[in-house]
Amino acid sequence: MADRMTFKYDALGDILYVNFVQQYAEQESDMIGDGIVARTNPETGRVESLELMWFMATLRSGRSIDLPVGPDLVPVWPEIDAQSLPSKHDVGRRAAS
Repeated sequence: MADRMTFKYDALGDILYVNFVQQYAEQESDMIGDGIVARTNPETGRVESLELMWFMATLRSGRSIDLPVGPDLVPVWPEIDAQSLPSKHDVGRRAAS
C-alpha cells in the first residue's frame, strides 16, 4: 500500500476520487455504500481507491459522508466479521444483491 493518498475531483460528474495506489485494470469495483464505489485488490480485498459520487452536492446539503471501510481499508458490512475478508466472488455477489 502506498504511503500517501491522491485526491482528484471531477467537477462535471461531481465525483471525488481518493486513490491509495494508481488504478489498474485488474481491480474489482463494488458499490459499498450510497454513491460510494470501492476499487479493491483482487488478491487481498483491500480498498485501493474510492469514488465518492455527488460529493459537493452531499457537502452542500449538510449531510455527512460515511465510508463503510474499516481502519485497514477493508469493506465492512455489519453481518461480516471485519477480520475475515470475503473472497472477491462473495464481494461481487453482495454488491449485486
